[in-house]
Amino acid sequence: LGIGDWEDWKGGNWASAIQDVAKDLRPSLKLFKFSQRPLKTSNSKSEGSGDGIADFTNLVETTSPAPWTLADADGFQGKLLYIYTSGTTGLPKAAVISNARFVFMATGLHYMGLEGNDVFYCPLPLYHTAGGVISVGQAIIFGCTVALKAKFSASQYFPDCVKYKATAAHYIGEMCRYVLATPPSPADTQHSVRVIYGNGLRPQIWKDFVKRFNIQSVTEFYGATEGNANIANVDGTPGAIGFVSRIFPKVYPIAIIKVNQETGEPIRNSKGLCQLAEPNEPGVFIGKIQASNPARQYLGYVDKAASDKKVVQNVFHFGDSAFISGDILVADEFGYLFFRDRTGDTFRWRGENVSTTEVEAAISRVADHRDAVVYGVLVPNTEGRAGMCGIVDVDGTLDLDKLCRDLARDLPVYARPVFIRVMDSLDMTGTFKMKKTDLQKDGFDPKLAKKDRLYYLDLKQGRYLPLGVEEYDKIISGQIRL
Repeated sequence: LGIGDWEDWKGGNWASAIQDVAKDLRPSLKLFKFSQRPLKTSNSKSEGSGDGIADFTNLVETTSPAPWTLADADGFQGKLLYIYTSGTTGLPKAAVISNARFVFMATGLHYMGLEGNDVFYCPLPLYHTAGGVISVGQAIIFGCTVALKAKFSASQYFPDCVKYKATAAHYIGEMCRYVLATPPSPADTQHSVRVIYGNGLRPQIWKDFVKRFNIQSVTEFYGATEGNANIANVDGTPGAIGFVSRIFPKVYPIAIIKVNQETGEPIRNSKGLCQLAEPNEPGVFIGKIQASNPARQYLGYVDKAASDKKVVQNVFHFGDSAFISGDILVADEFGYLFFRDRTGDTFRWRGENVSTTEVEAAISRVADHRDAVVYGVLVPNTEGRAGMCGIVDVDGTLDLDKLCRDLARDLPVYARPVFIRVMDSLDMTGTFKMKKTDLQKDGFDPKLAKKDRLYYLDLKQGRYLPLGVEEYDKIISGQIRL
């Protein structure tokens, strides 16, 4: 903190630290700094230090010690702030965060291995839960040092950890894949990071990431900003996002229930109640709502109609309710939970369910960690949806023949993308998750592809062929069979 125009601020150890955000500061922004003692608190001129920066320590000492008058005393359950969801599957919605939920989320992470003297590296945006609540909460509640980065940089992730002497670091979405794709650097092992926290570390790169960067511990967690249930992988089992005991499953009020993976609707028994998914059976993750328990309350969105859509009634007993996440998870026989897909993203092709998350991971792995997003598209007179992949190829080096061969080796025929859309870039959310809604609306119509190049899979030739207006018309008419 410091007062004065940025141009007038000189020197000090803070100079290099503020370079990351300096270009984004408004010219009128005032800067504060702490002064060295002894202070001349009786001299009003001592508020300035001669360099245009106000003496913050002096201002604090000359401020009245009288308690502040609270304008709003809602207490633990009071609304603290609104956080907009990332908008992965639609428009962002304002989720309600209470004082209690802020504390629960921040403390939940802290007690999974953080200490008060840790330096926590956070390159995440502060307008989302991960950065603005979970990371910043370590400083507000526990006094940890949080090193904030104005903008995520894959090449500077671990060099920054070295620079700020970070002992813990945060990630989200595709960050780890981007970092793993950077050229080797001395900072890969020179850092002091012992643990990383976040969600979105793909199982396919988990071990490679840990080995290359010498990470002692990975804590992958899962939860929705608007939800009432969070889980965490506390023992580093690769790929798992959480654990719930099979011996005492009711200790933690979450569950995985059977669901139609295409519509997201729960599958109910003859009594009209939801059914628990079996071990290794995909189902939707829910958090039981308990109005009397602050940790189990569901505050939802500001928009009541949107909130109501995320609540399922008559779950295991008539009259009970639960927050329904919309995420397809699998719990193995030991109780480890694994993410599969979003309901609505999973599609059915050739009589089989296709997980877009698994196909995306397979494509990214064999295509040099490129951004790739998979979705199902409708094809006239064809049952289900055909898989389509949007993949980034900025420098024109993508080898589609090799991609086709690699996917034939790694994926069953029904899971291989029928269509490919080669793009210069993919739209991302602020939490580094790829958007697919607009791409899905475009389908495989060349007229809607703009400057992107389209291809379709010819199984007889075993390769992807260019898809233009002529080929599109033949697919629609059935002359080209998929």
